[in-house]
Amino acid sequence: MKLGRLNHIGIATPSIADAIVFYRDIMGATKIHAPFDLESQGVKVCFVDTPGVDGALNGTQIELIEPLPGNTSIAGFLEKNPAGGQHHMCYEVPDIHAAKAEFEAMGKRVLGEPRIGAHGTLIFFVHPRDMQGVLTEFMETPKAGEHWSN
Repeated sequence: MKLGRLNHIGIATPSIADAIVFYRDIMGATKIHAPFDLESQGVKVCFVDTPGVDGALNGTQIELIEPLPGNTSIAGFLEKNPAGGQHHMCYEVPDIHAAKAEFEAMGKRVLGEPRIGAHGTLIFFVHPRDMQGVLTEFMETPKAGEHWSN
């Protein structure tokens, strides 16, 4: 398994609206995508672009995540961390099914089957106990013309 590009860092928040104000006014974010509901995962999501090494907005994204009613995983995280905080890190892989098979062959706990994530590509998560204490998401690198945009 080769480490792929860090695509985004997921931040759980009790209020995406408040988090947007923080990233815009305190952190100086200039490109904040429109929030949208990802019903299949029970969350509202908003991406914040960060600058890459060349200064263009092509660096790692921040994924703001707010639970929708009935969501237990993000809501449970917020019960333990009422102000919110880092929820997961997401790395790109060229082939999601091959990556899943590799992690399973290493005895890592893959949480569920690959499913469509917020960028419109296949994702899966690996349990934090198997990833140095960090919930880790893997997403298939978007193919040309398939990348999510908002």
